[in-house]
Amino acid sequence: MSDHAARTSVLELLNGRQILASRVSYQLTPDWEQGRTIFGGILSALAAQAMRDVCGADWPLRALQTNFVGPVSSGMVHVDITLLRQGKNVRQVKAQILQAGPDGQEQVSGVLLGVFGTGRDSKLTPLSPAQPAVAHAPEQSMRMPVIPGLTPNFTQHLEMHLAEGALPFTGSGNWASRYHLRIADGAELDAELTAIILTDAGPTPALSLANGFAPASSVSWALELRPIELQDRAGLWRLDQDTIVYGEGYANDRAHLWTPEGQLAALGYQVVAVYA
Repeated sequence: MSDHAARTSVLELLNGRQILASRVSYQLTPDWEQGRTIFGGILSALAAQAMRDVCGADWPLRALQTNFVGPVSSGMVHVDITLLRQGKNVRQVKAQILQAGPDGQEQVSGVLLGVFGTGRDSKLTPLSPAQPAVAHAPEQSMRMPVIPGLTPNFTQHLEMHLAEGALPFTGSGNWASRYHLRIADGAELDAELTAIILTDAGPTPALSLANGFAPASSVSWALELRPIELQDRAGLWRLDQDTIVYGEGYANDRAHLWTPEGQLAALGYQVVAVYA
């Protein structure tokens, strides 16, 4: 495990990227690891930024689908971008995350599809769901511990308060968890990338039913984002997670991410392999 005191912020990762034609490269650091791979939320966010760099950042990201093909280690990683289609209102972009293996050959570690769409006039009345109540406010919620050698390295970049549910591996939880959370050094990060990272921040609620440590790994992740007006950049967001189906070692999870002002920012659907 890395030293939890040595941190490279999201902005530092972004500012250090190299852009060459349709390839964007990042130098990833061990403090973003989650077990034997880099935290999926940061990988998806960096890939989304690469899509913007190559194909344009003029339209909001509406959907992002990520398939985690293989582990990504700290070190140099490349994101190759392909514009699949540019329409009048929608842009479809593919990203491949590649990293050199022990033999020096690049291997595909992730495949993402991004959908960017401009806003359009509509005669329909807008529909915005209200944020449901939660059992405990941030000041009443337990702050999730960061323990070197025990909790994943990437959690040092987050401030998370458990508002409902139970800690992983305690055998005392249920199929739902609620968090108040934010990126520790993320006040200057734009709302879209923040939403990508935070929607993937919490462990599957299924792990709270495990009696003792059990690894888990995301297989695929479908994220739908809503354009938001973020006023409180330093405030706590809220992540609502539910395991809606579990069986044969796989959890099907659903997530809702809310801004500090209570706007719905993202909907996430994830397949997680659970080794318990």
